[in-house]
Amino acid sequence: MPARHVLVKRLVISILLGLLVGAAISEITFLFLRETARPPQEIVLTIPPGTAEQVARGEQPPSLPTDMIFVVGDMLVIKNEDRVDHKLGPLWIPANSSAHLSLERRENLAYECSFQPGNYFGLDVRDALTPGTRIYGILYAGLPMGILMALYSFIMPVRKENAAA
Repeated sequence: MPARHVLVKRLVISILLGLLVGAAISEITFLFLRETARPPQEIVLTIPPGTAEQVARGEQPPSLPTDMIFVVGDMLVIKNEDRVDHKLGPLWIPANSSAHLSLERRENLAYECSFQPGNYFGLDVRDALTPGTRIYGILYAGLPMGILMALYSFIMPVRKENAAA
């Protein structure tokens, strides 16, 4: 086989190996982002009865998270089942009613909150993880890795075939 064919073969194998390594690295990373690998949806946060008393004692209500992660387009619905009116940022939620907040752009929010002991509630709004994002991640890691592998493989001498064989 001519040396040129060997180099092309090395290039193709290196790029494929780089993409394989890039896919492994990218997919392992995306495992940690699973909560954003979904389409936008309505998320209900329920403030249970007795929350105001727990907060007044400085206790964290066990059913309420301190921070939440959303994707762009989510709708946060706050249901107040407590006997006391509550506030979350721009929302005023009277007792036994609900309010909603549209999350339309990527941002990190820190809202004043009456149903948390620290009077703070964090909302992290992220872009949804799409198949296009995953492919971009694989190519972004895999192609440079494959090119580096190809460059290193070109340093290796081409094996000469035995003329008698």
